[in-house]
Amino acid sequence: MLRRNIRLRREYLYRKSLEGKERLLYEKRRKIKEALQEGKPIPTELRSEEAELRHQIDLEDENTAVPKTHIDDEYANASERDPKILITTSRNPSAPLTQFVKELKVVFPNAQRMNRGGQVIKEIIETCRANDFTDVILVHEHRGVPDGMTISHLPFGPTAYFGLLNVVTRHDLKNRKGIGKMSEAYPHLILNNFSTKLGERTANILQHLFPVPKPDTKRIITFANESDYISFRHHVYEKHGGPKSIELKEVGPRFEMRPYQIKLGTLDQDEAQTEWVIRPFMNTAKKRKFLGD
Repeated sequence: MLRRNIRLRREYLYRKSLEGKERLLYEKRRKIKEALQEGKPIPTELRSEEAELRHQIDLEDENTAVPKTHIDDEYANASERDPKILITTSRNPSAPLTQFVKELKVVFPNAQRMNRGGQVIKEIIETCRANDFTDVILVHEHRGVPDGMTISHLPFGPTAYFGLLNVVTRHDLKNRKGIGKMSEAYPHLILNNFSTKLGERTANILQHLFPVPKPDTKRIITFANESDYISFRHHVYEKHGGPKSIELKEVGPRFEMRPYQIKLGTLDQDEAQTEWVIRPFMNTAKKRKFLGD
């Protein structure tokens, strides 16, 4: 298993190293196409390669016209099987953190909760790879209040780091008596206002934590971005008075997430390249929004 993981990682890094060459070839083919379409002469620097580039253009289809990146490769096989998630905590979790993680286990379909004990991150990641887990979620706390969540996609990454704010568990909701049992049906997802490139990347990470739902499921999970704070809400709905009368009921938990780092690797790889990280000087740019409008 260790040799296999080393081989897969080496292949992934090799594909990533080819991106620059493929992007250069793509730009050359694009220039040839534009020259042919507009009736202009072929650029001088490309005339020696014109025949080979024309042959490559003739072989292109909709899947190969634009080169894929390592970001595409990370979730290339995500649609082939449902996600399988392991949820754990920092060491010696408090009672509120344990309760919050128990609720997260039901929020994410096909999730399993593990008591951290004395295990180190590297052991947890290796065990998850061996047992075909697709994601690991690690929840942190500060003085009994959940304040951080790390989502690591397996086997190659990415790893997204979020700060948690305003965490309200199910039993802290005002209408907790009318909530009832939490549905375990696969939920519909609402991803609102993730319009920038970083926003699409963040939405992609969150989206692949959930399997494809059935059309008639009555469970809804919302990730709504507002000023780079992602509000998580969990609802179920009922149609008591026909299709035009819908009763929406919040079942919890609820919290806000703020991303502060994305790495191109798994949680156990200290050497992983940083794709994006928030810096102190970014906090002063009040009008600048990273995830959406």
